[in-house]
Amino acid sequence: MKRLFHRCGTSGALSSEDQAVVDEYRAMLAARKNPQPWTPGSGVDVAVRIGPFVERAHPRPGDDHGPVIAVALVHPDTPHTPYDRRYNTGWVRCETTAILGTWHPAYRMLTHAAAALDFPDDIGMRPAHYAVHVEARRPDGTRHVLFCLGPYTQCGHADRDVAQLNAQLAQAAPGRQVLTASAVPFDVSAHESYSDPYESDAAALLAAAVAGRDLPHGIDLSA
Repeated sequence: MKRLFHRCGTSGALSSEDQAVVDEYRAMLAARKNPQPWTPGSGVDVAVRIGPFVERAHPRPGDDHGPVIAVALVHPDTPHTPYDRRYNTGWVRCETTAILGTWHPAYRMLTHAAAALDFPDDIGMRPAHYAVHVEARRPDGTRHVLFCLGPYTQCGHADRDVAQLNAQLAQAAPGRQVLTASAVPFDVSAHESYSDPYESDAAALLAAAVAGRDLPHGIDLSA
C-alpha cells in the first residue's frame, strides 16, 4: 500500500530562536495552570482577564480591598515600556473575580501589546473615579475634612482643582496655611457628602465652606 504521509522538513535540534519560543510557551502554560495567589495590600501587580487576553494591572494603593478594586492597566514590560495613549485607560474598577493571580512575565504573550492590538472600546471595566478633599488642620495637629468634591472622571481634572485650591489658600494665608486640598479615590459609599465638581466652582465652594468657621489662626479668602 502506498504511503500517504511522509516526514518533511529538516531533522535535528531546534534552532535557538525556535527553542526560545517553545520555552516561552511552556512557561505561559505552566503559569496559567498554577497561578500565584495575589494578596490585597501586597503592592504587587496582578494578571487580569480582558476577554480572551490577559493584561498586567497595577492596583491602586489603599483601594485594593473588596470584591471590586481600582487598577491601572500597564504594559507587560513595565516600567521600561509604558502603554501609549492607545492603551491609556486611567484607573478602572476591576472585579477580583477577573484576577488570575500575581502578574508573571510568562503572561506577556497573552496581552494586547504582544498581539499588536489596541484595547477594545469596552474593556468591561468602569472608570475608578477621583475626588478632592479639603482638610483643615486643628491646633493639636489632627485634621478633619472640610468639604469634598467628586466624582471626577479624570485624574487631570482633580489635579487641576487641587492646584487651584492650594494656590488660593497659599495666597490667602502665606506661610501659615491651615487648609490643604488633595486628590484621593472617590468613595462611592459616601457620595451624598460630595459636591459635583463639574457643576460647581471649586474656588467659590472653598470660600463658602470657610466663611464663618473658626479656623486656627484664621484665614481670609476675601482678597
